[in-house]
Order: sequence, then structure tokens, then C-alpha cells
Amino acid sequence: MSFHQKLSDKLHNKQSLKLFLEECSKNGKKVVFTNGCFDILHRGHVEYLTQARDLGDVMVLGLNTDSSVKRLGKSPERPINSEETRAIILAGLECIDAIVLFDEDTPYDLIQYIQPDVLVKGDDYKVEEIVGYDIVTAKGGKVITIPLVKGFSTTNLIAKMKS
Repeated sequence: MSFHQKLSDKLHNKQSLKLFLEECSKNGKKVVFTNGCFDILHRGHVEYLTQARDLGDVMVLGLNTDSSVKRLGKSPERPINSEETRAIILAGLECIDAIVLFDEDTPYDLIQYIQPDVLVKGDDYKVEEIVGYDIVTAKGGKVITIPLVKGFSTTNLIAKMKS
């Protein structure tokens, strides 16, 4: 299968994601969901995403659109990479099975739509405060935090490049 075919198989809108998830459900697959900006992909991201994927059979990544990244207020120049570029780079990772963009300030509606079995964020969050905790735990799913790799963050990389 060519890269472009793999890429198109991983990038979803809500409608194609629904079909993908229905197929996963029919096959009894455990769906893991995480989200983020993933502006400049680095070691911390790859370790985090790989560990998250190990918690289930299928990994769905909610990717912030450019406008939602701007609203997060990380810095005026963010995102560095466009949503299309970030999606293509992430689609190249074997640990990610599906990517869907979301434009809201939080992925709450997307989590409600996906109904994942496992919701994952970095350990800089308290489990009970993770957006979607109520949705996932109400259906008997798990909300898990993964330790972040110390010294690796997009913000630190940008600062290092500027100095």
C-alpha cells in the first residue's frame, strides 16, 4: 500500500470516522482516544502516543485545528505547522489508526461522538479533570494518564531554536 493510500485511510471527517468506528465495534476492538496539537513532533510525542496505543486495539487521535491551537494561547506564532502538515506527519506513525480534526476549544463533543473505551492524556492532568472523563467512565471505560518524557516539549524546542 502506498503512503498516500495509508494517509487517506487514517485521515477522517466525522462521517468516515463513524464508519471506521462501527467496523471496530463489530470486530470487538478496544478504542483508545487522545488529543492534542502535536505542533512539532518530538520524542515525547512519539513515546506518549506509542504508550497510549498499547492500551487498546485502535488509536484515534483528535487533532486541534489551527484556529483551536490559536485559541489555546500557547504563543502568537503557534501553530508552527499547519493542521494539514501536522495530520500528514502524524499519519506516518504506525501507532495511530485514525486522525480527526476538531475545531472546538476542547474535544468534549468529539469524545461524546467517539465514545472511546480508553481516554488518555499526559500526567500533567489529574484524571478526574480530563475533558471527557464523565463520558468515558459513565460507560465503564478507563481514563489514564501517561508520564510525559522530561525535557521534551514543543514550547522548549521553539525556545531552543530561538536561542
